[in-house]
Amino acid sequence: MRFSAVNTIWVLLGAALVFFMQAGFAMCEAGFTRAKNTGNILMKNLMDFCIGTPLYWLFGFGIMFGAGTAAFGWIDPFIMNDYAHILPEGVPLWAYAIFQTVFCATSATIVSGAMAERTKFSAYCIYSAAISLFIYPVSGHWIWGGGWLADLGFHDFAGSTAVHMVGGVCALIGAKILGPRIGKYGRDGKPKAILGHNLSIAALGVFILWFCWFGFNGASTVGMDGDSLIASASLVFFNTNLAAALATLVTMLFTWLRYGKPDVSMTFNASLAGLVGITAGCDAVNPFGAAVIGIACGFAVVLSVGFFDKVARIDDPVGAISVHGVCGALGTVMTGLFATGVSTDKGLFYGGGFRLLGVQLLGVVSTAAWTALIITGVFILIKKTIGLRADSGDEITGLDRSEHGLLTAYSGIALLPDDTYGEPERSVSPQVPIADEPAPARTKEKAPDAPVYTRVQIVCRPSSLETLKTAMNKIGITGMTVTNVMGYGAQKGKPEYYRGTPVEVTLLPKVQVDMVVSKVPVRQVIETAKQTLYTGHIGDGKIFVTDVENVVRVRTGEEGYDALQTE
Repeated sequence: MRFSAVNTIWVLLGAALVFFMQAGFAMCEAGFTRAKNTGNILMKNLMDFCIGTPLYWLFGFGIMFGAGTAAFGWIDPFIMNDYAHILPEGVPLWAYAIFQTVFCATSATIVSGAMAERTKFSAYCIYSAAISLFIYPVSGHWIWGGGWLADLGFHDFAGSTAVHMVGGVCALIGAKILGPRIGKYGRDGKPKAILGHNLSIAALGVFILWFCWFGFNGASTVGMDGDSLIASASLVFFNTNLAAALATLVTMLFTWLRYGKPDVSMTFNASLAGLVGITAGCDAVNPFGAAVIGIACGFAVVLSVGFFDKVARIDDPVGAISVHGVCGALGTVMTGLFATGVSTDKGLFYGGGFRLLGVQLLGVVSTAAWTALIITGVFILIKKTIGLRADSGDEITGLDRSEHGLLTAYSGIALLPDDTYGEPERSVSPQVPIADEPAPARTKEKAPDAPVYTRVQIVCRPSSLETLKTAMNKIGITGMTVTNVMGYGAQKGKPEYYRGTPVEVTLLPKVQVDMVVSKVPVRQVIETAKQTLYTGHIGDGKIFVTDVENVVRVRTGEEGYDALQTE
C-alpha cells in the first residue's frame, strides 16, 4: 500500500484530539459531582483509557475489524494479521489502530459519570475492561468492521450509536443496578438536588469536548487527500458546530420558560447532547438537517434528564444516560430522516422512503439489546462477587478517602460541607427506659426558683445526622445547630498514605449537634440520642451536658425560656 502523508497526519491529529476528550470528560464529571469524590473521578477517567488500551491491542481491534463473520471479527492478539481489507486509503495500520483505540476509550469513560460517587474502584476497573474487551468491539464490528449492519447500509459516521449509545446503555444498566446515592430520594420518593461542587471545571470540560469533537467527527473522514474528502470534512465541521450551538440555545430557552430561569448545568449538558446527536449523520445531512437534529436534542436532553430523575428514579449525577444514550439513539434515527444521499442512502424526507430509517432503527435496537444483555451479566457477576457498590459509610465520607486514601483533592482550600446524608445500617440498641426526670445536678448553686437551661452537645458520625434530627423532632426539640468538625477518639483515626508516605493527619469527619433544652427533660434527650446513634461499633459518638446561664433572642430581646420557644 502506498501511504499518504496528508491522510496519515489527519488521522493521527484526530486521534490526539479524541484522546484529549478524556480530559474533557474528567473535568465535566468532577465538576458535576461533589468535592469529596474528585480524586476518584479523575482516577477512573485515567484508568479506563489505560486499561482499555492494552485490552484493545490484545483482542478488541481484531474482534472489531477482523475479516471473520458478519457477527464477529477474529481473535488476533497484538494485531498481527492483515487488515488491508479495512484500512482507509493511504493510512498505515498503526495510525488506524491508535485512532480506533481512543474511540474505544471514549465509550468506556461515559459510564463512570452515571455511576459516580458510589461505585467501588475495583468494580469500575473490571466493567471498564469488559466494555473495551468485547462489548464495544462486537457491536463496533457490526457497524464499522464490515459486519451485518454495515452490509444493510446502517450509517453511523463517527459513533452516535457505536460509541455514545453503547456507553449510555451501559450507564443506564449500571446506575439502575447500583441504585441512587444516599440522600438522593426522600421517603416520599421525590428527588433531592445534589449539586456539583465546581461549575467552572465542568464548563472547562464542555469547551474541551466541543473543541475535540471537531477531531472526533472531522477526522472520521480518515483522510484529506482529495477534493471529495476536503468537502466532506468541511461539511462535517460545520454541521457539528451548528447542531451543538442550536441544542444549547434550545435548552437555555426551554429551561428558562419551564423553570423561570435558564438552567446553567443543563445548558452545558445540551452542548454535549447536540454534539452526540449529530455524530451519526454529520457527513450525510445538510446544515438544515443538522439544525433540526440539534434542536431535537436540545429538547430531548431536558425531558430525558427529568424522566430518569423523577419518574424512573435512576440517579445519574452528570446526565450521561440522557446525553449519550438517548441523544445518541435519537441522532442515529434522525439520520434516516434527513440523509441527503451524498454519502449514504437518502432519508425519508429526501425521497428515500422508509428503508434507511428502518435500518437505522434496527441498528439502534440491536446494538442497545446486545449492550444491555452483556453489561447486565457483567454487573450482576461483579455484584455477586467483589461487590459493585461502596459501603454507605465510605460513600458518605467520600470515595477519595475510602478508595484511595486521599484526604482531599483540594489541599489548602476550604470546602463547603456536604449536607446530604442518609441512614446507615445499625444494630439494635439496648432499650433503656427513658425517665422523665429533670436535668443532672447543677455544678454551682442557683436560686431555688431559677429556670434550668441545659446545653446538650452530641458528636457523631455524619451518616447519623438525619436519623438524629428526626428523633429529636419527635420528642419536641425544635432547634439545633449543626457543625461539621474533625476529630478522633478511640478510633485514633485511620492510617492513610500519599505516594507511599504516611499522612500524619488522623482526624476523622464528624458532625457536632448543639441543643439548648429547658422544657424537654434532659434525660429524655440523652436516652433518645443514645438509642438513635447506637450501632455497637467504635465511633458511635459522645454526648456532653453543660449548664447554660441564660438564653437571649437577639431580634426580640426575649430571654430565658421565652427565647427558646419557636414562633
